[in-house]
Amino acid sequence: MAVVAVGWVVLGAVGGAPGSGGFAASAAPLRSPSASPSSSATASSSTTASSSATASSSTTGSSYAFAEGAPSVRGATDTGDAERLDPGTTYLSSLPSEGKVYYRLVLDGTSTVYVAATAVPPTDAAVTATEGVRVSVQDADGRTCSAPDTASIGAGRSPRPLTVWGARKLPSSRSLCRDAGTYYVVVERVLRTESSPGDWDLELAPVLEPRLRKAGSTSAPEAWDSATPSPPGGEAVRRRGGGGFTSATALEQGAWRDDVRPGQTLFYKVPVDWGQQVYATADLSSASAGGEGGGFVPGGVNLALYNPVRGLVDDTSISYNGSQKSGALAALPPVGYDNRYAVSDRVGGMRFAGSYYLVVHLAARVGEEFGDGSFGLTLRVRVKGEATAGPGYAGRSEPSGIFQVGLLGRGSGTVGDAGSSDAGGDGGGGAGMKLVAVGGIGAGTLLLAVLGVWVVVGRRRAAGV
Repeated sequence: MAVVAVGWVVLGAVGGAPGSGGFAASAAPLRSPSASPSSSATASSSTTASSSATASSSTTGSSYAFAEGAPSVRGATDTGDAERLDPGTTYLSSLPSEGKVYYRLVLDGTSTVYVAATAVPPTDAAVTATEGVRVSVQDADGRTCSAPDTASIGAGRSPRPLTVWGARKLPSSRSLCRDAGTYYVVVERVLRTESSPGDWDLELAPVLEPRLRKAGSTSAPEAWDSATPSPPGGEAVRRRGGGGFTSATALEQGAWRDDVRPGQTLFYKVPVDWGQQVYATADLSSASAGGEGGGFVPGGVNLALYNPVRGLVDDTSISYNGSQKSGALAALPPVGYDNRYAVSDRVGGMRFAGSYYLVVHLAARVGEEFGDGSFGLTLRVRVKGEATAGPGYAGRSEPSGIFQVGLLGRGSGTVGDAGSSDAGGDGGGGAGMKLVAVGGIGAGTLLLAVLGVWVVVGRRRAAGV
């Protein structure tokens, strides 16, 4: 029994069993890019994990949890003053209401580099459906390496984090952007209105993907299983969402329960290995009896899936009228390196193994129509298929391990449902039992070490030492 008790202590430190709330402890406190390191450290010591995703705009002007301890960089108005970004490091910056800002990359001639930019309007900003943010990567001659990526606020007209990604991709059939040298990340606001003139906070996350040891196919898979399986059933396990990408809450296959407030964005991450498919649905509860209205909010709920480098794979918007609503992501292909050669962005986004991010936003206007209280959110996540071998990289990614699946989600391929059993799965025990095994081994080792010291001390005392 002592071993079991110590094992559960170890599990609690690692992240917790389903329903324990242990994963919520990973949520970072909110930090504005304009905050000083000293002030952010003070905030960290006084902000609990449970409140980090719901901190009000009165302290930071933003509902997004920026990467804790990330260095700040200034966006230059021209390439001559552009500050350098190193892959593997997350940066904080700001995005002005007008004009482009530039950042510098120094790249080799073999690796692919992605740069995700998350722009965060103030929570009280007046925004339109069409305004948003755009990013691109350019070479030293001003030529764009890949099509610029744009994200807009959407029909909900609610200030929310907008994430876009640019890239220098190798190998490439194009003659542009192949050489080693200096490249530039260009970020700008698009279709801005006079009603929102202030700066937006910005988080930048450059990632390096090494070349393959051996070249493979350069065409996308022609066929894959596009049937959508039924969502996992059973009683949903409560799990608190994070406030940003770096504080996203880990989920495995199963049904998960949370609460979301109008204007809030919640982040979760799901491990998906090579050869596996991920499916997700979001259910929003009906408004409480004390709701103030009976209106209609277009795009009231947004569910999005981002890949490990924060590139948008797919999203869906759900209009809300006070009744319970459900929305699901479209069927997606198994994770495969060759997906990058597909024409479809949805297929092309499923190009790496690693953590895939589920992001849920509830429009602020839902609060205006139905009250500012929290709404029940249920996420149903399914990971299907056996994990397969990866493509074989010739070097190390930056950050290291970003294209690898950790302990959760490995092994049997399909992790069983939380709160239910699933034919062909392991009833939710696959990942959990691995955590128990690790905890048990660690606890057993610790207990044996303590007993060993106790025996030695006893013998020395008996000998009069």
